[in-house]
Amino acid sequence: MSILMVGSVALDSVRTPRGSVEDALGGSATHGALAARQFAPVEIVGVVGEDFPRRHINLLKRCGVGLTGLEVVKGGKTFRWGGRYFDDINQRETLFTDLGVFENFRPKIPAEAAALPYVFLANIDPELQLQVLKQCRRPKLVLLDTMNLWIDIRREALEEVLRRVDLILMNNEEACQFARTTSVERAAQTLLEYGVRRAIIKKGEHGCLMFSRQGFFAAPALPLADVVDPTGAGDTFAGGFLGYVAKKNSLTDDVMRQAVVVGTAMASFCVQGFGVERVASLKREDLRERVKQVAAAMACPPVRI
Repeated sequence: MSILMVGSVALDSVRTPRGSVEDALGGSATHGALAARQFAPVEIVGVVGEDFPRRHINLLKRCGVGLTGLEVVKGGKTFRWGGRYFDDINQRETLFTDLGVFENFRPKIPAEAAALPYVFLANIDPELQLQVLKQCRRPKLVLLDTMNLWIDIRREALEEVLRRVDLILMNNEEACQFARTTSVERAAQTLLEYGVRRAIIKKGEHGCLMFSRQGFFAAPALPLADVVDPTGAGDTFAGGFLGYVAKKNSLTDDVMRQAVVVGTAMASFCVQGFGVERVASLKREDLRERVKQVAAAMACPPVRI
């Protein structure tokens, strides 16, 4: 089953202890789509300027990502972001943010894409996410991502979006900020009270937790010695997760748990290269082996006391 992804398509300039890259292909919709396309057809809705490199368009096309909803603004400048990571790769400094045409982005969902059953509302203004939902026709599952900024300045709109989606994806800081608590468990319960079926809480190198009304599920992050660039790892997780669910076309608890494992494995590839380079070139056999590693890390024989 096909997936609609609405979010940013950007050019990232990143410096890390492992090197640097200029104008690399990035953005939430891009990272998510390149992960999800391993499992299901994907359509992107986003906007770029006329300066967007043709090589990036060609890469997305080669990977099978649908670009009917990608608007190219004549004479416009593409959204650019620059950041620097430190020896502690969890520490990041934003060097610049040039919104360009993304500042006036108003999602226009093509007619065929509006009927797609699986939707990823990537990290954009909640007001725009509401506009997307109004254009979609009865999706089977909607996954929402957000960030601290929208919790601060668009809380009312974000709350309205939460009431209309099935799953929410936040990191632990965002979830606790939204719920006004220091407890991740309390934050997840607050999110569930808005009506979402599941709240997925990302904890970076410590894995993630998925909460539902029936309980919770935890998946570890793989310890990696060669972390190159963490940019886009969360969106890559989301893409892997939703791609797997779309492939199975099932919303059972077993499938959701399996999807968390797949998303975790996919994100581990993202951080091993700059931008999208590692995920874009990912082979199915490598992904299959990494999924096995994550699942093995969770296995334990029966404990008898």
